[in-house]
Amino acid sequence: MLSFVIHWIVLALALWLAGQLVPGVSITSYGALAIGAIVLSVVNAIVRPVLTILTLPLTVLTLGLFYLVVNGLAFGLAAALVPGFSVSSLLAAMAGAFVTSVAGWVLGEALSPARGPRG
Repeated sequence: MLSFVIHWIVLALALWLAGQLVPGVSITSYGALAIGAIVLSVVNAIVRPVLTILTLPLTVLTLGLFYLVVNGLAFGLAAALVPGFSVSSLLAAMAGAFVTSVAGWVLGEALSPARGPRG
């Protein structure tokens, strides 16, 4: 349970950062931010894998670049489902998904407990 709460807080912070850095991504309140983080988690867990499988031939054909579009579509879907969280275009959704992914990864690594050496 604690792991879920930490993941949710990290995603909310990353989503807030995307709202601050990416023109076209707008989050109007902290409530929309919190709900947006939960909805984005659900969309990433359920919808994005289905989209990834359906678009796999196109993703392979573009050497993985189409995966950015898939992430943008998932980000845009989450924004469409949450009042107070909006995205102005597919390009803004792709940029927001990219910033959210990178920020979430950095914050997640910084907040995760120290692991032993890999190998």
